[in-house]
Amino acid sequence: FMMVLICLIFSVLSTIDQYESFANETLFGMEIFLVCFFGVEYAIRLWSAGCRSKYMGLHGRIRFARKPISIIDLIVVVASCVVFTIGSEGQVFATSAIRGVRFLQILRMLHVDRQGGTWRLLGSVIYLHRQELITTLYIGFLGLIFSSYFVYLAEREDGKADFASYADALWWGVITVMTIGYGDKVPQTWMGKIVASCFAVFAISFFALPAGILGSGFALKVQQKQRQKHFNRQIPAAATLIQCLWRCYAADHTSKSEATWKIHVHDPSSEENVLARVARRASLTLRKRRMSRLDSAVSNHFHRESVSSISYNDDKSGSG
Repeated sequence: FMMVLICLIFSVLSTIDQYESFANETLFGMEIFLVCFFGVEYAIRLWSAGCRSKYMGLHGRIRFARKPISIIDLIVVVASCVVFTIGSEGQVFATSAIRGVRFLQILRMLHVDRQGGTWRLLGSVIYLHRQELITTLYIGFLGLIFSSYFVYLAEREDGKADFASYADALWWGVITVMTIGYGDKVPQTWMGKIVASCFAVFAISFFALPAGILGSGFALKVQQKQRQKHFNRQIPAAATLIQCLWRCYAADHTSKSEATWKIHVHDPSSEENVLARVARRASLTLRKRRMSRLDSAVSNHFHRESVSSISYNDDKSGSG
């Protein structure tokens, strides 16, 4: 920003005869540096724009180059190159043709606010207070038209040359409203002075309102941004507090919620419960095995007795 501002100051000094030679020599070296800097920066930004998906490829680069801020940067670089190339013997802005290009170099000041945050802030304030601004400007414009016309009628009848036409009266009205007061046109008649006095009071009342509206709008917008920043700083702390409360709730033994981190926590009571369940299952298995062995022993005993009784009956019938 400082380099651009200093270059602009030397450009202004080059139009003064007293400082023209010194300003041109200094400005020549600064122009070389700024042309190289802005040219390399534009090329790097155009190349790195492909990092975003919507600017990938050749068509994406062209879309990036068609943005308003990119077009302004390109115009600034081209204008600087033209001034540097056409300037002869180190005399930047030496010819009248190059002097016409100086206005394009003023666009370098737009390079400072590349993101356009200042313009967005101004646009948002105007949009939020558009109704008040339109009302005050409308009433003030009506007062300007009528007051200028009345002054024109009062001064024309007196034959004064200052207000020979209605355009002269409008010019006087605008200068009066803006509180500039060049003094080139002044009402001479008493009727014109009375109308001019009433109009001056009216103008101060209504044409000063837009400045107050915009000032209060800017103050409210800045306060809103500060409040938003303070709120954004509180978000991580609030999120940490919510996480801690949830962990405390999920870690409670009476809680039925299953936290994802519970499986990684060493819980002795859970191990005891697991061992108790394993021991209970083992005892049940042993009981089942014992019961099955006992049942098999009883069934074998009954089987032997039945076999022995059958063989005894067969022997008895054979002997008879």
